[in-house]
Amino acid sequence: MTSNAEPGPPSGNGSVGASGSRRSLWLGLLGLSSAAAGGALLLTGILALIFNGWVGLLSSTFGGLLVMAFFAISLLIGHFVGRSNPSGAVGLFVATYVVKVIGFAVVLFVLGAPAWLHERWFLIGAVVCVVFWQAAEIYGFSKARLQIFNDPQPSRQTDSGSTDV
Repeated sequence: MTSNAEPGPPSGNGSVGASGSRRSLWLGLLGLSSAAAGGALLLTGILALIFNGWVGLLSSTFGGLLVMAFFAISLLIGHFVGRSNPSGAVGLFVATYVVKVIGFAVVLFVLGAPAWLHERWFLIGAVVCVVFWQAAEIYGFSKARLQIFNDPQPSRQTDSGSTDV
């Protein structure tokens, strides 16, 4: 990306990405969101176990893990596609979202609800994971430092021998 707003060397042609020590914004968000949703799901599972036994625990865990898989697919696509084609990643996010919604709906309708599934705890586990996953993603995005321009390292020398910036 080149900016001609100021005189000086043109910006480089290298990749532009997250600044700082983290190599991938998407994998960092995946870890943060998974930890937040997983911790919330653990607490929800304990409550489900207390109130409805193993059926409640399995149901809330199933609902939460389904939501976590749904969101993790998007972040993995961002990681793998966003590095090589950032502008195409948004379109792929939309297409993948449609495929995920249809795919998960087909799987749930074809398989149906298992006999052991407790619908209330399934819903509670799913909603808790959505809320905590999204909160962690918002927090992660708010702390991300995204590099907008790929500014080159100055290499020209002036008459006085100092680096021209």
